[in-house]
Amino acid sequence: MSSIDEVKAEIKKLSAKAMNMKMNLHDLSEELPINWHMILPLAQETHDAYAALEAARKKLKELEVA
Repeated sequence: MSSIDEVKAEIKKLSAKAMNMKMNLHDLSEELPINWHMILPLAQETHDAYAALEAARKKLKELEVA
């Protein structure tokens, strides 16, 4: 099982990725209608990044309680 420090490091990386995806989505929205076809793929990738971040945070809570 992962240690708390490893999960915290993972959360830091996932948080940075999620924030980057959020900014990419924001930038895309400002450029519309240019690259409109990228809305769904970029939104899915952003969703996945935040889902992974949420899962890691849940894992950290579980480790801290145990």
